[in-house]
Amino acid sequence: MTSTYNALRAQLATLTTEAFRPELAEIDRLPTLDIARIMNGEDRSVPGAVATQLPAIAAAIDATAERMARGGRLIYAGAGTAGRLGVLDASECPPTFNTGPDEVVGLIAGGAEAMVRSVEGAEDSEELAARDLDGLGLTPDDTVVGISASGRTPYAIGAVEHARCVGALTIGLSCNPESALAAAADHGIEVVVGPELLTGSTRLKAGTAQKLVLNMISTITMIRLGKTYGNLMVDVRASNEKLHARSRRIVSLATGAADEDIEAALTAADGEVKTAILMVLSGVDAPTATTRLKETRGHLREALGD
Repeated sequence: MTSTYNALRAQLATLTTEAFRPELAEIDRLPTLDIARIMNGEDRSVPGAVATQLPAIAAAIDATAERMARGGRLIYAGAGTAGRLGVLDASECPPTFNTGPDEVVGLIAGGAEAMVRSVEGAEDSEELAARDLDGLGLTPDDTVVGISASGRTPYAIGAVEHARCVGALTIGLSCNPESALAAAADHGIEVVVGPELLTGSTRLKAGTAQKLVLNMISTITMIRLGKTYGNLMVDVRASNEKLHARSRRIVSLATGAADEDIEAALTAADGEVKTAILMVLSGVDAPTATTRLKETRGHLREALGD
């Protein structure tokens, strides 16, 4: 046990995300406003770190969109904060892009319980990651994104390694350079944000960086799949009153049509925003619009002949 502890301690000492910052050793003595200013300054450095990885991020997105276009899924896998961020991003895709619940999936070490409390030892198991992926029936058309601030979490690495054995596309997202996770993946993305305000608290800058990258992966992939029309969420699922109102507004912004024409189109299209827009702009009925969208795999611009 002592040798394992010493080895882990030595390993953590090499990670930038775990580095101690002596200049902040007395931060608890500062006024609250000063701490807030320091923290805000730290956060401003994150987008710049993400910017250095944009070519790698874009390549990973293009490869992901290609797989999803032929029926593959986007699967996030991580432990702790990284896992929760993956689950969060996956859960936002159905209402935003009208994806099915199994098209974008978030796996967290330890399962649903780990979303709200730590599950002892779950992140240390590569085998658990393989079992979780096997439970989804992983295929070569799928994309698996391993997420780990340190880049050494066994669950994330195990997910990527198992996915590669199946032939799936793999992405490794970490916040340390030359990480084992990035090395194990087809596409390595290493957003190096530096030491945290609180030593080792990777829910801070590292978590923010991971959230920004996951936003890009899911959003731009959906743009590539035709889930948007310009910057309008034309595949939005109207599951509540706010989204019903947003659907009407999106059709209005896309077409400039009168309110009564928008209402009529949405009613005939059974609430499908894309179908309603195509009906208004092309002057076709709902069945014709639906057929055109199927023929263009849901790409509204193609259906409009743009």
